[in-house]
Amino acid sequence: MTFEFEPSRPVRPAAAAEVEAVRPATRPEVDPASTFPQSVASGGPTPTGVVLWTRVDPDAHEPGEPLFVEVAADESFADVRYEGVVDADVVTPAHDYTAKVDLDGELEADSRYYYRFTYDGVSSRTGRCRTLPAPGSSPDRVRFGVLTCQHYQNGYFGAYHHVAGEDVDFLVHLGDFIYETAGEQYRGLGRDAYPDRRIDLPSGHDVVWGLDDFRHLYRTYLSDRFLRAALERHTLIRCWDDHAIANNRYWDYGADAPRAPSHPRGDDPEFVRQLTADGIQAWWEFTPARVDYDPDADHLHDAFRLWRRFEFGDLVTLLATDERLFRTKPLCEQHSLLQWLPFCSASVDPERTMLGAEQREWFLDEVSDSRSVWTVWGNEVLTLPLRVGAGPLSVYPKQDAWDGYGAERERIMYEVAYGDVRNFVTLTGDMHSYLAGYQRLEYPDPIRQLFVDPRTDRSRRVGVELMTPAITSVNVAEAVGVDEGWLGEVTEPLLSAAVRALVPHVEFFDSHRWGYSIVEFTRDACTYRAYSVDKSVDAPDAERSLLTTLRVPEGRVEIETVE
Repeated sequence: MTFEFEPSRPVRPAAAAEVEAVRPATRPEVDPASTFPQSVASGGPTPTGVVLWTRVDPDAHEPGEPLFVEVAADESFADVRYEGVVDADVVTPAHDYTAKVDLDGELEADSRYYYRFTYDGVSSRTGRCRTLPAPGSSPDRVRFGVLTCQHYQNGYFGAYHHVAGEDVDFLVHLGDFIYETAGEQYRGLGRDAYPDRRIDLPSGHDVVWGLDDFRHLYRTYLSDRFLRAALERHTLIRCWDDHAIANNRYWDYGADAPRAPSHPRGDDPEFVRQLTADGIQAWWEFTPARVDYDPDADHLHDAFRLWRRFEFGDLVTLLATDERLFRTKPLCEQHSLLQWLPFCSASVDPERTMLGAEQREWFLDEVSDSRSVWTVWGNEVLTLPLRVGAGPLSVYPKQDAWDGYGAERERIMYEVAYGDVRNFVTLTGDMHSYLAGYQRLEYPDPIRQLFVDPRTDRSRRVGVELMTPAITSVNVAEAVGVDEGWLGEVTEPLLSAAVRALVPHVEFFDSHRWGYSIVEFTRDACTYRAYSVDKSVDAPDAERSLLTTLRVPEGRVEIETVE
């Protein structure tokens, strides 16, 4: 199937009479949240446009009332560059009153703009968006805010308040923007939850049961003022991971149906097929993205194409992949005790795939064809082996990650190594930890490490992986109840040191904190800054600290600590 992006909510340029009809009716004294409760957001950047997004409150909806949008070069809207109208028949219950405006071809490259929507005389809060650099241009810098794993019920989003104030060009969200669960959630070993963050789904279940539940989750997450502020301020590039639909989901190719082992009805193919379709629809409705979506496709694999390429002049090529819709079943499912055993590492099975055949060939072609200074992979789950132990006593705690798909991982790394790829950097989420390490063609087992130290053996390094932490989701320390107070202070350096000692291709690790990272690319280096933010405080002054700054020099696969 050939995919082409065709937004189903078209915008048309506003006639002069329409502009005059809308502007005099604007009521600045009315709270924008009364009409636009989820505020505004932008995404899907191109050199000549972005996709703008908003949602009208059903209580404010008026049949026959169009939605007006304007874009300006300045925050006061004195220099308006675009005015358009979304007709009334596209802002309807059919898509939960959400609206998208595609401005591709309307704006200038490498530029910031301000935008707002007006509906029935009420204007939204002002958003800010950014276009990509022009093809063939040579920008000096591209800076990303990198985010992942924001469980609404397991903490507050104070990190997003700090992200809103960051000097970044774009936000890259690597997955788990929502979690499919509801009801009471507990921190760590049964400790107190955040009672004011409780979610009750329309279905009455503690896990999503359909489209209404998915929409309710998005509306709830976007009710957070700090998340809204960050999306108002920065243009979003969003991936997904399992919790966008169901935990640890995969595709059963024998039954030609998705599976969700953690869902109460996860073994019912038709139920999970519909659940997946509903999750895709809600993702598309609530995400400003230039993503191909065909709800009438005969097969779910043809309905949604999430993998994309973003080019930032000749400085950065960013490749975003979909590692959930096409993946095969892990050899040992993650909720099973078997996943900890060595034989669950399916590194030699070429039939196990994370990407699926079509996406894998696209990705390998894009990697080998990239001529940017930096080739960057927006990747959901850890590529590095996280093997702890020695010989037959080794355990593999992340079979849900690339360690369970080792043959396909090896094929990718060989393409990077022998495909003349410059400066390969992988940005990763999912594991709720900070991590930086080396991707290799081969990872020596603990016995070989006695003779060849991977820290000094640079001959087989092919790239660097930089993991961003969770915004709020349970990390290792919280899961075992050692994240707070004196116990946290004692165990944090011990856990970090243990991981580095047992997994020598890892240079930095922390699973005691939450926050975000800033990754900056210049012509000389890639710089990773890891920030910790206190998730227990629902306030703009939630404490933030810089944990580390790491640097990867251009032309060298080397992680340096910046003093």
